[in-house]
Amino acid sequence: MFDVSTILASTLLIVTVVVALEYYKVLRRARREYESARETVDDVVLSFNRQLQHEAERLEASAYKIEGLSSRVDGISKSIGQMQGTLQENELKLASALQEDNRVSMKLDEMGKQVQGVVTAQSAFESKISSLDEQLRQGLVMPEPNVQGVMPIRRDRALAPLTDTELSVLETLTSEGSKTAPEIKERVKLSREHTARLMKKLYEGGYVERDTGKIPFKYSAKKEMQDILKRAEGESA
Repeated sequence: MFDVSTILASTLLIVTVVVALEYYKVLRRARREYESARETVDDVVLSFNRQLQHEAERLEASAYKIEGLSSRVDGISKSIGQMQGTLQENELKLASALQEDNRVSMKLDEMGKQVQGVVTAQSAFESKISSLDEQLRQGLVMPEPNVQGVMPIRRDRALAPLTDTELSVLETLTSEGSKTAPEIKERVKLSREHTARLMKKLYEGGYVERDTGKIPFKYSAKKEMQDILKRAEGESA
């Protein structure tokens, strides 16, 4: 009986030891697998963290670029606002200039009509003078005996467009010689501006000559005008 119990105990012990060894082997294999799996997970986590860090850096760089672009967009928006304000001011100025131009155009049109009227009247006057000259040459019209001064001079077509003051200046330059504008001003008793315009008209009309060698300029009647004036004086004498 003792021997059987011993055998059974020994057998049970052996089985227990074998099972324990197998279980230990299983535990070790499981631990190795766990360690391998943990290393794999760590590698995966590390790789994932690296990717996250890389993406975070990219996002940070993109955010910095976006911030810079936003600043540029703000600056461009401000510039556009300023340009719009400038454009509005220019539009107002242009509209005002157009209105002023329209007013000037209307005034120029009115002046053109007035000048055309003057030209027409002058043409009619010259035609009348020419007709009177022709009648005088043919002896159809006799000059009035009491007409004196510059009236005989006006019968000449070259002097017909001139006023009494302009004729007086030509007579003075013919009888007294060359004179400056201030000297002429004293004789005709006009303002400096009026005298300057008068002499400019006579010069541009070809009635007088201008000596620019000295300042102030000296004006003298052209020889043709002197001959006409002397001839008219002789006729009226």
